Amino acid sequence: MDATVATVAEPKRKATYDDVLAAPEHKVAEILDGELFLSPRPATPHARASSIVGSQLVDAFDRGAGDPPRPGGWWILAEPELHLGPDVVVPDIAGWRRERMPRIPNAPWLELAPDWLCETLSPSTARLDRTRKLAIYAREGVRHVWLVEPSTRTLEVLALDGGRWVVAENHGGDDVVRAAPFAAIELELARLWLD
Repeated sequence: MDATVATVAEPKRKATYDDVLAAPEHKVAEILDGELFLSPRPATPHARASSIVGSQLVDAFDRGAGDPPRPGGWWILAEPELHLGPDVVVPDIAGWRRERMPRIPNAPWLELAPDWLCETLSPSTARLDRTRKLAIYAREGVRHVWLVEPSTRTLEVLALDGGRWVVAENHGGDDVVRAAPFAAIELELARLWLD
């Protein structure tokens, strides 16, 4: 008689912050739903798009109230490490309204979810950015997410509505746009893309 032996798979060990600290320097380490993800550093199209978006927003919005001639009222940070509940995420750019975060803490990471963030999609990160990370951002109440995709030259603006993401705006190519929550300024998409 043939006996079949059933085996029980070992439960997967939950990733810890020690795993993030042990990650190679040339990787971006994140913990999503208890699992460690290592992503390559951004390639130049990704870095260019993120840099231009960030610089335009910093110039216009990362100012105190009444600091003319720009709108102000935000803190804008590039690649902040966010500890959101059990998850550790590193968006490309994040912004907090100064009324919610009057000062930027002197700390290696932030635990207050941003009001807005931008993920610049690359082939190696797009799936995580659009699935697991968007679910975490919705759970934490991030109000707006921009998805910038250099390969298709698009900007997708998402808004949180009742705990779900809705596409508020789609832009592409050489459009000049006013995108929520930064509609006070025009963003020239042509500047984001490498030829």
